[in-house]
This record gives sequence, C-alpha cells and structure tokens, in this order.
Amino acid sequence: MKAMVLAAGLGTRLRPLTDSRPKALVEVAGRTLLEITLSRLRAFEIRDVIINVHHFADMMLDYLTAHDNFGMHIEISREEILLDTGGGLKKAAWFFREDSEPFILHNVDVISTIDLRRMVQFHTANKALATLAVHDRKTSRPLFFDEQLRLCGWKTAPAASSAQALAFSGIHVISPRLLPKLSEEGVFSIIPPYLRLSAQGERILAFRADEYYWRDLGRPENLVQAADDFRQNLWE
Repeated sequence: MKAMVLAAGLGTRLRPLTDSRPKALVEVAGRTLLEITLSRLRAFEIRDVIINVHHFADMMLDYLTAHDNFGMHIEISREEILLDTGGGLKKAAWFFREDSEPFILHNVDVISTIDLRRMVQFHTANKALATLAVHDRKTSRPLFFDEQLRLCGWKTAPAASSAQALAFSGIHVISPRLLPKLSEEGVFSIIPPYLRLSAQGERILAFRADEYYWRDLGRPENLVQAADDFRQNLWE
C-alpha cells in the first residue's frame, strides 16, 4: 500500500517557527511532524510514500537523506507554486496510476491515533471512491454528509435537513480510479471535485473517527498541547 504526505504548505500559522524551516520539520515532543507522520504510516506497513514539497524544499530533501528516508521508499513531488490539495495530488498521480488498491492521503500537520487499517477496510467494504476521516467537533469549514454518510455539502448546509456537519481530519483513503476523474487544472482544493463526483453518484464517504485522538498542529499553541498530550500517553 502507498501513501502521499501533503507537506508543501508555507505553514503561515506556525510563524515564526516556519520562518527558517518547512512546517514538516517543526518539532513536537522531540520529533518532527514529518517523522511522526511517516512513523504512523510505517506502523500500518506502508513503505512507499510520495511527499510534496515547496517551502524550504531542499531542507526537506537533506533531512530525508540524513535519516535514510526512515527506511522507506520515498519519492518527492516538487511544486514550484503551491497547488493546494487537489492540484498537489494530481501532480503526483503518476505514483499511484499502476495500482489497484487504495492509498492514504495524509496532511503532515495533523496527528492522530486513527486506525488506518480499519479505515481502509471500511473504504473497501463500501466500494468508495474516497473516504474522509471526520470528527463531530466545531469547525469553520464543515463537510456535510447524508444519512448514508455520503458527502453532500461544504461550509454551508445543503437543502437536505438531515445532513450532518462534521469536521474533516486531513486524512483520506482514495481509490486510484479517482485520479483520471480530476478534471480540474492547476491550483485547486480536493473538496470541489469530491462534491462534483458525489453529485454524480460516486461514493465519497465519511469514516467516523470520534473515538480516536486527533489534533491539528497548525498553530504554536497546538504544538504545546500536543506535547502535553504525549506526556499523558494520548498518542505516541
């Protein structure tokens, strides 16, 4: 099984920490966000990974070389301009095109104990095109899902009164057959294609991950809280 780690962002919310390094190399509990993410993937027997880079890209490459790619096969997708989630995935699509099994798409600035194996099993059993790990928590950009857990809206509630607002965790399971369906070009978020494809009848599903630890690491205060959570053995 393969994965893509989204690590190209500028990390503006983490300034001044990201004034001299990419956000993927910011540390929490003595480890970089990139090491934590790769360790999580490796724990689920994922060894083939592609990482998109932009901000301090050469520093990222030197870091991976110095750590022997953490014992994994790692490819790099260098973005001359930031392409956002959808554009970044489309640029790296070559890495997955020959595969039939699903892959993981994982933000580098989130940490969780989500059982990726169970999430993949859910995705496969439901014949989904994409599965999004979600939590029932407050967010300014909710995703809306119907009673069958199918994506039906973003940010504002759809007409269906039964739609539930859930917060996206930054972790996807994606079937490679999604890739040729990304008709958008250039810089684009992955969510509009998900909404378009869901409206066309494709299965873009929610995986409820409320039982698992999760934290966004996009702000300095969140790093402090995550370090405290680590000391309480809430994640490792």
